[in-house]
Amino acid sequence: MENDRITWVECPRDAMQGVVRFYPTEAKVRYLKQLMHCGFDVIDIGSFVSPKVIPQMADSAEVIRQLSPHKKGNKFLVICANKRGVDEAINHPDVDIIGFPFSLSETFQQRNTKRSREEAIDELKGHAERIKVAGKSLVVYISMAFGNPYGEVWLADELAEWAKAIQQHCQPEAIALSDTVAKATASRVRSAVNKVKALAPEAVLGLHMHVSGRDPMGSGVIQAGWESGIRRFDT
Repeated sequence: MENDRITWVECPRDAMQGVVRFYPTEAKVRYLKQLMHCGFDVIDIGSFVSPKVIPQMADSAEVIRQLSPHKKGNKFLVICANKRGVDEAINHPDVDIIGFPFSLSETFQQRNTKRSREEAIDELKGHAERIKVAGKSLVVYISMAFGNPYGEVWLADELAEWAKAIQQHCQPEAIALSDTVAKATASRVRSAVNKVKALAPEAVLGLHMHVSGRDPMGSGVIQAGWESGIRRFDT
């Protein structure tokens, strides 16, 4: 069935950025080239951020340049958290999709970007228009979408309101609900997806899940997403 077509987003960037030892550009290219043969729709391939913040991603532009001739229908996604990063991504001819982080947690939003959630949405509006004019796509990642480690109360209704605002103001290709610190349960996933769909039925939703050592299979969160109508999964 057409509505059962899954979009797979492979996320090597998410794993690589946490590794302290710098992987040579050539090693990254060799590894990513193999992933490109696997048939993933999108590869989250790097990020355009300050090398002081994430040293592992300092060579993202060069990695993408070297991999571009080997594309096999894959789209390249990069994460950008500010105007400088978005500018670089817009001007890179081989970047297809720009991922922008937004946090349901006000604490994490402030720590990550030194902006409030309201300020982040205002900034994102401007980025969304420029990304569209450049002929590229936008994916907004809502981090801490299923809970946070700061004691802030998780509410599916609050998540839905922010997702609605993002959809109305930015019309992204997708909104990825991101379980940044592995707080999701199957019931939370169902509640979150259903609430967002009710307020923003036109939004294309995805899941970006993490699992904990206590629960390596994720308590059925992927199945819950599928049963709730999610057809875009980060892996």
